[in-house]
Amino acid sequence: MRAILMTEPGAPDVLTAAEVDKPVASDNEVLVQIMAAGVNPIDTKLRSNGLYFADGLPAILGCDGAGIVEGVGAEVTRFEPGDAVYFCYGGLGQQAGNYAEYIAVPESFVAMKPDCIDFIDAAAAPLVLITAWEALFDRARIQSGQKVFIHAGAGGVGHVAIQLAKLAGCEVATSVSSDEKAGLAKTLGADLIINYKQQDVAEALLAWTDHIGVDVAFDTVGGEAFNQLVGATKVYGDIVTILQVPANADWKTIRLRNIRVSHELMLTPMVMGLDEAAEHHGDILEQCAQFFDEQKLSIFVSDTFTLEQVAEAHRSIEAGSMAGKLVLEVISPEGEGDE
Repeated sequence: MRAILMTEPGAPDVLTAAEVDKPVASDNEVLVQIMAAGVNPIDTKLRSNGLYFADGLPAILGCDGAGIVEGVGAEVTRFEPGDAVYFCYGGLGQQAGNYAEYIAVPESFVAMKPDCIDFIDAAAAPLVLITAWEALFDRARIQSGQKVFIHAGAGGVGHVAIQLAKLAGCEVATSVSSDEKAGLAKTLGADLIINYKQQDVAEALLAWTDHIGVDVAFDTVGGEAFNQLVGATKVYGDIVTILQVPANADWKTIRLRNIRVSHELMLTPMVMGLDEAAEHHGDILEQCAQFFDEQKLSIFVSDTFTLEQVAEAHRSIEAGSMAGKLVLEVISPEGEGDE
């Protein structure tokens, strides 16, 4: 089968096309013919800095995937050949990823693809959906009526986080860098849109909350953007971050204000082999599939690339200021996977 291999850490050019053996599903796995694969910032970081697992080279990157089940292991009960599915699994070095024509995925990570979206949109969704869901519902425990701030509302995680928070009955503020991104955030339901190049985010949030601060702040930027949120989050509020807390974080103020700081890394079940957490990921995708089919949730794909154009996709992410998600369309010249 065709695949893109990472042979060593480095620039995007270390990603090279190759022919590799088609995987075989074990007893608890489904074999998926990949129709499309999402491209995420974590892919570029692993490619540039090295894999989670030192002995993982050569590696196939790519955590998101959507495709058609071709075969199932003896213990698989929820899927059968021909099912259209989506999932977030692989691509960290320990497990082969989705920059390929086929992948074997443990059943627990997999969900049926929403009927109303195509494979391109489905492949873009899993990682950002699970990240946003866990941050908002599992870490911050958001509730209807709360005021929630979401960094980078036009970004991959941010644009689905806005929608999930609105579905939960929250008022949502977000930050953007341009009028175009503000337009996207508005269509997604954001109540307050802050252009961080023209406004001070903390001041805007305090004005929005009568100087009380937001109930929940979701940080997808890190660094000083995290530090800005400390004074703009209410006493006994929550800050959830998907980045490392900065070394100069004001822990004295955080403690004084009894702010709960939580980390969110949706890759943990893959890295640590946590079966229950993997099942939770599958459950999240099942619930979100229902939201998609009820027209309550959407995914924004800003561009698509062929499998062989993956280096170009990585360069686009590393250039920054991108809205939504990028996706690889994994289709052979004949229109179907080669073995």
